Amino acid sequence: MDEHRHLPDANRLSVLAATIMLAYALTPFISFPERDLGLQFPGFFLLLQFNLSTVTSVLVALLAASGADWLVQQHPHRSGRSMVPHWLLPALTAWVIGVPLTSLELGIEWWAVFAFGGMLLILVLVSEYIVLDPSDVRHGPASVGLTAVSFALFLVLSIAVRASGLRLYTLLVALVPAMFLVSLRTLYLQSGEKWHWGWAAVISLIVGQLAIGLHYLPLSPLVYSLLLLGLGYGLTSLAVAVEENRSWRVLWVEPLVMTLAIWVLAWLVGR
Repeated sequence: MDEHRHLPDANRLSVLAATIMLAYALTPFISFPERDLGLQFPGFFLLLQFNLSTVTSVLVALLAASGADWLVQQHPHRSGRSMVPHWLLPALTAWVIGVPLTSLELGIEWWAVFAFGGMLLILVLVSEYIVLDPSDVRHGPASVGLTAVSFALFLVLSIAVRASGLRLYTLLVALVPAMFLVSLRTLYLQSGEKWHWGWAAVISLIVGQLAIGLHYLPLSPLVYSLLLLGLGYGLTSLAVAVEENRSWRVLWVEPLVMTLAIWVLAWLVGR
């Protein structure tokens, strides 16, 4: 078997990561007037607030997606394959990094999150480059790493938006698309590189329903987020098992065990 050990170009990787992190590093030192956009719908009024943090997060996510494409263009075994799957997680990572950075005051904690976010972004970009080639000897660990990072990012995002006290509709706008991307990317990695839009939509909607049900309960951000994470991971694992045509006697074991384990952890944390 022909084994490969390719890594992304160091210059391109450093330029991309530095540009993204520089955008976040400059944000605390730039003032930008906040704008409100009001939308009247039948029965309710939707108010959207746009500030520098919002604009920066969106632009940085787009930059990460285009930069990931630019990075993998040089892969020697690209062979005309679509690069779209490799945009999703870098974009989500760049966006989620900005969530805690905008809620923290500039100080030691802010710089610690900033440094950790930079390392996480580089890890995601390198892993995305590796999984492009199924013959790479590190393909398996890289796929597992991307899956773990995906759900960790969702956990961080849900903690941050819950702690910020956002209104329900704003919270759903953040969490439902994030779970959709996480489950879609995980299913693509673990089911032979096939898109499963239906599964991802169903999983994100079910997690969104749980988010609505738990929203007004007196739960801490960590407990709230662990409950959502457990359901999201369990449903995604179940979808993978169904797509792999596992026996109905065993396909529910891993999803149920992992969901209950994460929910038990949430219970222990909330005691």
